[in-house]
Amino acid sequence: MIITIGGLAGSGTTTAAEVLSKKLDIPFISAGGIFRDMAKERGMSILEFSKFAENTDAIDIELDERQAEIAKKSENLIVEGRLSAHFVEADLRIWLLAPIDIRANRVCNRESKSLEIAKEEINIRERSEELRYLDIHNIDITNFDIYDLILNTNRFNPESIAEIVLTTLKVI
Repeated sequence: MIITIGGLAGSGTTTAAEVLSKKLDIPFISAGGIFRDMAKERGMSILEFSKFAENTDAIDIELDERQAEIAKKSENLIVEGRLSAHFVEADLRIWLLAPIDIRANRVCNRESKSLEIAKEEINIRERSEELRYLDIHNIDITNFDIYDLILNTNRFNPESIAEIVLTTLKVI
């Protein structure tokens, strides 16, 4: 079984993937982890690599291809990443969302920055990604038609999200 989990910054995708991975006893990979591996392979810090990636579509394309290849070689896997559902053949595609204030609060707590800065950075990043994804892949990140399950993580804790997914898996 292959499951993808996508969502915007602070929506809880990594936490949901971790909890679900433990409950299903299957591994998970994250786009962020692959991105960090790619930076390390090139001898760059995450910040250096992020700046480099802004100027070349090849990094986004390589990241998406790596996720798809790993998933093809796996029988059971959770793939976490914003665009994973578009590149990975999955049995269940999940999108997590939450209001911007909730997401910004999570990010400011996780990254030790002010709420205002977290919110501003999220907005800048999302506008940039929305344009990049449309330009590079012709994907409208605001169109959720590809997803089987969309959850507002403001309404549910990670354990509840995992239970909703497990219940969904019983009926598909």
